[in-house]
Amino acid sequence: MTEPVLYTVEAGVAMLVLNRPDVLNALNSELVSALGEAVKRAATDPAVRAVVLTGAGRGFSAGADLKRPHSGGNTAAELLRTLLNPLILSLRALPKPLITVVNGVAAGAGMSLALAGDVVLAAQSATFVPAFTKIGLVPDAGSTYFLPRYAGEMRARAIAILGEKIDAAEAQRLGLVWKVHADDELASASAALARHLAEMPTRAYALTKAALNASLDHDLATQLDREATLQAEAVQTHDVREALAAFVEKRTARFLGR
Repeated sequence: MTEPVLYTVEAGVAMLVLNRPDVLNALNSELVSALGEAVKRAATDPAVRAVVLTGAGRGFSAGADLKRPHSGGNTAAELLRTLLNPLILSLRALPKPLITVVNGVAAGAGMSLALAGDVVLAAQSATFVPAFTKIGLVPDAGSTYFLPRYAGEMRARAIAILGEKIDAAEAQRLGLVWKVHADDELASASAALARHLAEMPTRAYALTKAALNASLDHDLATQLDREATLQAEAVQTHDVREALAAFVEKRTARFLGR
């Protein structure tokens, strides 16, 4: 049986590839479970310094596999609570930078999955399709969380309610995508960025992600104190000591991510 998620590590970068290209990497329980395990593996592997998530074939993910419908609201809610929701939380909590590389369509929960990345890159031909309401469903897997924070309240409401297809350039303008690359340059551009991140002080990335995640629920005073706590941890790391030594010695720093 073909693996639903491919996992490889090279030069400190874990590549996670959704591998159901015949159905545009539609999300079924097997794929979501496998991706969750791959994320756990990448999180705990000391050889992994950065993570790339993309899709095999022509698309990133067409969203939930509608050819295998679930009967009843309770079953749908259980699938979200036991599989998809923990996956999204694990991606956001991943203590390593996560690049989601949208190489084609990202629809429904597939769009939510793409937006869970720290840095979202897209091919010029990529499309984002928040099509939940068009088939009578509610946006899930984090869409109603990410959209207001990325695009703003008014735009988020229009995106979610209208469910219209959004091309890559418009997604970038709305704040859903960091950069758009020509289709034939996307793979090399994302690989170069991942290698760069893997060579940087990745423990600082983990602490920065923790600060950003906490900020969404904090007032300014609380967040300032959270920053101070995390900074106290950061200054004790090897990478800070290495950066200061490299500066004094006028050499390139060699970061270890600890």
